[in-house]
Amino acid sequence: MYEGVVQDLIDELGRLPGVGPKSAQRIAFYLLQADEADVRRLVSALTEVKARVRFCQVCGNVAEEDLCRVCRDPRRDASVLCVVEEPKDVVAIERTREFRGRYHVLGGAISPIEGVGPDDLRIRELMTRLASGEVTEIIIATDPNLEGEATATYLARTLKPLGLRITRLASGLPVGGDLEYADEVTLGRAFEGRRLLDA
Repeated sequence: MYEGVVQDLIDELGRLPGVGPKSAQRIAFYLLQADEADVRRLVSALTEVKARVRFCQVCGNVAEEDLCRVCRDPRRDASVLCVVEEPKDVVAIERTREFRGRYHVLGGAISPIEGVGPDDLRIRELMTRLASGEVTEIIIATDPNLEGEATATYLARTLKPLGLRITRLASGLPVGGDLEYADEVTLGRAFEGRRLLDA
């Protein structure tokens, strides 16, 4: 335990996701030894992001205006909607340059253990978007973990009566991986998602 403001800084850094007590301590001491200008730039960036960034009124992605870059782009296919958990998932999919549709960010995943149910997610907003009839396909791209699977199952059941084409991202073996190190669920999914090879 340190005294006063140093401990306060460590405690605040430790509240960040993925930052444990040791990492918080390392970051705090890095900041103490850093150049004053570097610390001011960090403080300025944190203040700016809180002041200027909001969530897109349509999809829930991060934006500096009312609409995010994807929702403002008229070249995007409005008939295909990819449903993701978080804005960081939009960035991951965009990096592939494979998807040309639009997104809907749920703001999390169903997790009874953490007290997150369907009403805590942006599912109501999704249903409102689908009411126009413009969307013909929903791609569910939630994480391939327990919470993501629960969310995908809930969405599939909820959306089925709408008569839309509902697909789920394939999951399986990573490129460069070895079969012997794959867990049973991943290997099972790889078999389920296998595709025909063109010779």
